Amino acid sequence: MHLLGAGDIRALAERLGVRPTKAWGQNFVVDANTVRRIVRIAGVEPFEPVVEVGPGLGSLTLALLEAGAQLTAIEVDPVLAAALRPTVAAHAPGHTAYLRVLAADALAVTELPDPQPRALVANLPYNVAVPVVLSFLERFPSIERALVLVQLEVAERLAAPPGGKAYGVPSVKAAWYAAARLAGQVPRGVFWPVPNVDSGLVELRRRPAPATSATRVEVFRVIDAAFAQRRKTLRAALAGWAGGPAAAEVVLRAAGVDPGARGESLGVGEFAAIAAAASSIRPPRVEG
Repeated sequence: MHLLGAGDIRALAERLGVRPTKAWGQNFVVDANTVRRIVRIAGVEPFEPVVEVGPGLGSLTLALLEAGAQLTAIEVDPVLAAALRPTVAAHAPGHTAYLRVLAADALAVTELPDPQPRALVANLPYNVAVPVVLSFLERFPSIERALVLVQLEVAERLAAPPGGKAYGVPSVKAAWYAAARLAGQVPRGVFWPVPNVDSGLVELRRRPAPATSATRVEVFRVIDAAFAQRRKTLRAALAGWAGGPAAAEVVLRAAGVDPGARGESLGVGEFAAIAAAASSIRPPRVEG
């Protein structure tokens, strides 16, 4: 199989009249070694169902097909979506039967064709990376693992443990679904156009959600409230959510959490305990 290099990418873009846009966060990988490295770290196996978001001009797509994936590729740019299958036919004619292309906004996709994906592998646009990862882990429970190439800062946030500056809402919400780790950095020079930020790989492996009587939505409300004012103690930060500082303290103590702690010191299990304690103390919220 012939994977795409810098010359191939530029020639293909010129033929299609494509100019990378910031609105869709288009930075195309132009290095075959990089896409093969991504596929290797992702551990893609022959005939494994995989979903790719934002295939662009097809660099990573070809590497995934080379590894034997049964691939569903989701592309929001209609020109690129229409060109992907012909590109595969030209460079890997024996693999077109294993490719399905959805011309759609990944954040609006709620169903995927069978077989359901076991892995998400993608070079994600920086501006939607976190929503895509979280929404796909939520909507598609068949996804056992993900390996995504994102802005390094985003990768660090997704993989951050409690207690650090990088730890925040993305870290805790990702931890609800999966264990995350940084899986390496990627130099700027492998992209076209060259971004002005560094990039990194983050691996997520699904694990059971924390054992709790609270729903995911209830837990995520607590997380959002705790980090909306991250410099404040939980007693103060959760006051609006709980109905006042005193009410927040009652809930926190019932959950076994220090009201003087800050959100950045808590793991996802403790946020789940707070949500569960609130449900047991006050009447359930009626959704309008």
